[in-house]
Parts: sequence; C-alpha cells; structure tokens
Amino acid sequence: QVPVVESGGGLVQPGGSLKLSCTTSGFTLRYYTIGWFRQAPGKEREGIACTSTSGDSTYYAASVKGRFTISRDNDKNTAYLQMNSLRPEDTAVYYCAADCYFDGTSATNYWGQGTQVTVSS
Repeated sequence: QVPVVESGGGLVQPGGSLKLSCTTSGFTLRYYTIGWFRQAPGKEREGIACTSTSGDSTYYAASVKGRFTISRDNDKNTAYLQMNSLRPEDTAVYYCAADCYFDGTSATNYWGQGTQVTVSS
C-alpha cells in the first residue's frame, strides 16, 4: 500500500478552477498507476480519473470528462488533477490512490485524509 497525501482543495465559485496534487514519501510513484476519487456527503466513493505509469494513457468518468485533466510528473513524484468548469455537484472530498484501474476502481486499501473541494457561490 502506498501512503499518499492530497492537497490543493478549497472553496471555488461555479465555473472556477482548482488544481489538486498527490504525493508520497518513501515510495516511488512512477511504478504505480495513480487515480483520483471523490466522495460527496451521503454518496459512495467515485473513481473519476486514472493515469498509467507513464502518463500516456488516462481514464475519466463521464461526470468529469472534458473538464478535469489528470497528469503526473514522475521526476517530482507527484500526480495532479486539474479541475476546470467546476460545478456545485463537484463538491466532495477528493482522494488520490495508487493502483487504480481504467474502470474507476483501485486495488488499494490505503485512503488518506483527502482534500475538501467546495463549489459554491
């Protein structure tokens, strides 16, 4: 299990943008697929994006496709989620995780604290 730390969340107005970061210490992220997940109050955790180890292949859930972009910088041991055109329904705690699959799931049993994203005017 890869212990990851998310950052970059906050309060943003509808239509705004945020960029989340995911990093770890003691592990090398380049050997793992990395994904982003979110959980809104009263809802199950949803897998929204996943990137291959090289970053050449990506997966997006229909709910974020065309608005969110997942990327990674293996030299910086960091993955990112650029979120544009944010909507109130994007409000959730966002998590990253290693060992994601291109179907919105992950093999990980480790979930960090996450970072809160709130979209509201």
